[in-house]
Amino acid sequence: MHSVVQSVTDRIIERSKDSRAKYLAALDDAKNQGVHRSALSCGNLAHGFAACNPSDKTAIKQLNKANIGIITSFNDMLSAHQPYGEYPDMLKQACNEIGSVAQVAGGVPAMCDGVTQGQPGMELSLLSREVIAMGTAVGLSHNMFDGALLLGICDKIVPGLLIGALSFGHLPMLFVPAGPMKSGIPNKEKARIRQQYAQGEVDRAALLDAESKSYHSAGTCTFYGTANSNQLMLEVMGLQLPGSSFVNPDDPLREVLSKTAAKQVCRLTDMGSQYTPIGKIVSEKSIVNGIVALLATGGSTNLTMHIVAAARAAGIIINWDDFSELSDAVPLVARVYPNGHADINHFHAAGGMAFLIKELLDGGLLHEDVDTVAGFGLKRYTQEPQIRDGELIWVDGPQTSLDAEVLTSLDKPFQSNGGLKLLKGNLGRAVIKVSAVQEQHRVVEAPAVVIDDQNKLEAIFQAGDLDRDCVVVVKGQGPKAVGMPELHKLTPILGTLQDRGFKVALLTDGRMSGASGKVPAAIHLTPEALDGGLIAKIQNGDLVRVNATTGELSLLVDEAELNARVAEKVDLHKTSYGMGRELFGALRSNLSSPETGARCTSAIDENY
Repeated sequence: MHSVVQSVTDRIIERSKDSRAKYLAALDDAKNQGVHRSALSCGNLAHGFAACNPSDKTAIKQLNKANIGIITSFNDMLSAHQPYGEYPDMLKQACNEIGSVAQVAGGVPAMCDGVTQGQPGMELSLLSREVIAMGTAVGLSHNMFDGALLLGICDKIVPGLLIGALSFGHLPMLFVPAGPMKSGIPNKEKARIRQQYAQGEVDRAALLDAESKSYHSAGTCTFYGTANSNQLMLEVMGLQLPGSSFVNPDDPLREVLSKTAAKQVCRLTDMGSQYTPIGKIVSEKSIVNGIVALLATGGSTNLTMHIVAAARAAGIIINWDDFSELSDAVPLVARVYPNGHADINHFHAAGGMAFLIKELLDGGLLHEDVDTVAGFGLKRYTQEPQIRDGELIWVDGPQTSLDAEVLTSLDKPFQSNGGLKLLKGNLGRAVIKVSAVQEQHRVVEAPAVVIDDQNKLEAIFQAGDLDRDCVVVVKGQGPKAVGMPELHKLTPILGTLQDRGFKVALLTDGRMSGASGKVPAAIHLTPEALDGGLIAKIQNGDLVRVNATTGELSLLVDEAELNARVAEKVDLHKTSYGMGRELFGALRSNLSSPETGARCTSAIDENY
């Protein structure tokens, strides 16, 4: 093992010793209770299978037949999740074929950050993760199930499902992906048209035409944002079948893989031959594996919160120092938009997950000795699935990249580190992703342009008041204040300013997600403005230093003057009502800091 990877892993194991031991003890206690539906009264059990067909009723009555719960995030508005409409019947049939049963245990909401971007609805996005976690737990709470299949892909949906699933960590569970849509117009062209629209060079019809050609069919968006980062993380952590992440929805292999996942989870139950609960697959080593793979590919900064929250649900404590130290040691070996011009389909074709995992394993950057849903050992994931003579088989993946401009080897990396940096200074702690930021743009020291709403920047830009070096500061965007919305409405404007030759950066206690690109963005700043963060005292014209090379984040104002300033209050009224936001006040006010996962799950801390 690479010495830094091993050192960070050992540190996490030691830090988590007590909480992890309590979590595993709880799993063993739940497992020792046997098939949970055996504890149900006759009335309880009759309610649980009342609507089943006769053969399924008989199977559920027999306590030696596995019953698999399906948690689905299907809706047909969200392209990534539209294919899931047909999955329950397909998965039930697959379970029946090997003598088991499956039932839809529950549904969870799936909202799209792409639809709500820059809109009030985006303020529910991060909060939806907690709702999904709770919905997953509600679905599994009926004590009817011996395992589960989790149907989810995007943004907060996968982390929410995972957190909820880990509260039933004694059960085996598999994630079942649906795959990315096929490639549309090149991402570089899409970005160009967005900037042209921001500059008034093309009209809304041209912009909509470009967006429609990019997001054009069922399946996950093809850029390497949070959704595809989720899929990569799940596969490297051994939570879905090898090679299943990036197969298109209409590929015949997709259906075969989904049916195989259903059969595999039956084998992993306590009454099968390979009992492997999800709470033991998610271990300190698998968490480190997930982080390493994200860093090596320039994955979404959202995962700096979601992995922390999911790990904590399994009794494992990680922080941004772990991310940063690993990032310094892990080379960048993938270039997928916004870190390059290729999309996730090109990554998959160039060698994809099998080559990536092989390369990282060979370099000692991943732990091989881990449990997975495919069996023990991560080397299984250096293989890729194929259909031959009507049968699903796994064969060795490529030994070399098929496109070195998209996916490269460790001895010829795109850069020597993972591109994620921890920023520290008198402003607090933040993260910045620089894998797509050119070297000459990584250090910015410039006057602040302060706003409390991303929608206010356009008017300043149109007035010509941004044609200069600046650090755009968007405050009052943290988890407690407003649910931490993503701020991509700023991207075309900031990109245009950078193209004009100005030194620009973003500083915010909000988010920029996995689609952050060529402009340096210091995000997830903690403490947030509402929690007494110094960001609340920044005024227009103050010098701010964002140094992604040294990791410095400083407000260059005399300390005496700062002490004399009164922090600007965050206006909670305008973000607390309308678009359902009033229903989430209790959740929002209890969210923890971004570095601790932006969680609203204090019971986990108390119990584990």
